[in-house]
Amino acid sequence: MVAIYQMTVPMVGAAKGWHGWMDSARPAALAQLLLMVISFGALTIAFVTSDFSVLLVYENSHTLKPMLYKISGVWGNHEGSMLLWVLILALFGAAAALFGGNLPPSLRARVLGVQASVSVAFYAFIIFTSNPFWRMGNPPFDGRDLNPLLQDPGLAFHPPFLYLGYVGLSMAFSFAVAALIEGRVDAAWARWVRPWTLAAWVFLTIGIALGSWWAYYELGWGGFWFWDPVENASFMPWLLAAALLHSAIVVEKREALKSWTILLAIMAFGFSLIGTFIVRSGVITSVHSFANDPERGVFILAILAVFIGGALTLFAVRASEMTAKGVFAPLSREGALVLNNVLLAVSAFVVFIGTIWPLVAEMVWGRVLSVGPPFFNQAFTPFMIVLAIALPIGSLMPWKRATMARSLRPLRGPLILSAAIMMLVFAVSTGHSALAVIGAGLGSWLIFGALADLWLRTGNSGAARLLRLPRADWGKAVAHSGLGVTFVAVSLILAWQVEDVRVAQVDEPFAVGNYDLVLREVRRADGPNYLAQQAVIEASRDGTPVATLSPEKRVYPVQGMPTTEAAIDYGFWRDLYVVLGDEQPGGGWAVRTYIKPFANWIWAGCIMMALGGLISLTDRRYRVAAGAARATRPGAVPAE
Repeated sequence: MVAIYQMTVPMVGAAKGWHGWMDSARPAALAQLLLMVISFGALTIAFVTSDFSVLLVYENSHTLKPMLYKISGVWGNHEGSMLLWVLILALFGAAAALFGGNLPPSLRARVLGVQASVSVAFYAFIIFTSNPFWRMGNPPFDGRDLNPLLQDPGLAFHPPFLYLGYVGLSMAFSFAVAALIEGRVDAAWARWVRPWTLAAWVFLTIGIALGSWWAYYELGWGGFWFWDPVENASFMPWLLAAALLHSAIVVEKREALKSWTILLAIMAFGFSLIGTFIVRSGVITSVHSFANDPERGVFILAILAVFIGGALTLFAVRASEMTAKGVFAPLSREGALVLNNVLLAVSAFVVFIGTIWPLVAEMVWGRVLSVGPPFFNQAFTPFMIVLAIALPIGSLMPWKRATMARSLRPLRGPLILSAAIMMLVFAVSTGHSALAVIGAGLGSWLIFGALADLWLRTGNSGAARLLRLPRADWGKAVAHSGLGVTFVAVSLILAWQVEDVRVAQVDEPFAVGNYDLVLREVRRADGPNYLAQQAVIEASRDGTPVATLSPEKRVYPVQGMPTTEAAIDYGFWRDLYVVLGDEQPGGGWAVRTYIKPFANWIWAGCIMMALGGLISLTDRRYRVAAGAARATRPGAVPAE
């Protein structure tokens, strides 16, 4: 009811110019958050106290489950995760109400009204299809337990961060629709929308990294990304949000690319809704899937059609009014950002086609197809290569007009260093593919290019000036360097990793790469709510002990589900990764061993990207309406 009020009354007030009605959006947004906190808290208490009279608690909890997983069980299911979704929607709406004091009253009212309309749609979805508070007439003594794959610290924190990213993009959507209603897109609007998008992108980066890390150590297959449809569902809005961030810079600095920026804001949230549909509709089967109810899928599809279809229709009506003021040459900072955006948007479209094509083929032609990593690697990678080459050059180009020779001059040092690293990698890559050489060179180019850009902004005046640079410049350099670190890590782990699968006999050493391993025993190691067989494997190198690894095979009796727990010796340069398989009829145990070079650099790069975003968020220029505060200072008069 509060959301319906917030959706309608402030919007009418903005249309009529009634300030009291517009101002009522702020207390409504805060009240909505308070009510959602109470609701979510009630469900959390039910899980913590094992109240099995609540059907959701019975289906996703158990008295023997550790407390962390009782709490994470609140969102480790469809209904509870949707309650978390609307809680975060209310949180972002309340944040806009609290920190949007410098926004024009009509724009603030419309932003909060659009945000509330999204909340209304998802409240209806929960009430009519996914009520988390259904009661059981005769409560059972104990529950069915949570999916064992979700009983892990990584999965406890992965969904909240992911939802903060997904739902955070609703603010960019709300700003875009509000701007279309007002017919106003200018530099001030870009300053207002950018911090919300940046915050959502940071949360999405952390959420994707946590999910990748969980898949790496928990599923036992040794990979960090499988191009699973639900992985892709989070990756597509991340790519579009990155494009939106860069496009908003052009609107802010040059008042160009207005239509493109609005469209990206709509599509970024649109792909978040598409991800929700993929996870909850049952159209795909995945370890990530929450629900397999077509009724819920149709409801989400209707939400998607109403909001994205309505926003695109409004965009079509208003597009002619969003005239660009800034004129620029193709070879300029603006042109480089356009190239950046096109590459990110097209790569997101490639991922979308690969994700949805098997479904289309089955529906239209009745053919069962599988689109796997080979397609994505070949179709997606070229765009990232071009992006990595262009990024350092574009960062150094001046606005409006540039020359390639002048832009490349400061990058001679990074180019030489990147070439040296490529030659070094080539020297130790005998017998391997060219992937390591190319990836290491591109990653180094991104890192050294970001450092060169940072140094150039000091005017070659030394470290003292470096420390006084705006935080946004530091954030950009850290984020771009993080992307470079991830490039290096992904290419080297794919090109240089060693895999060994064998039947290991107790006390019989075997060699994997430069390491000698020996299986000492397999013993019982039961946990609070599972039974486990745990191996003891000693690893050494050149006779020197390196680590004792204890991989496990677990069975959760309540659900009767087995899981694999890999044992990993983490290192700066490599991970030693061991997985225990089944006992063999002829004696011994199946053991899979990996040596994964630079594995931790993948997540270090992700942390750097997120950290760069956080540093930029602390820049005074990118706080909400910082520019508007200066523009509307009392007593200010226009210059003549």
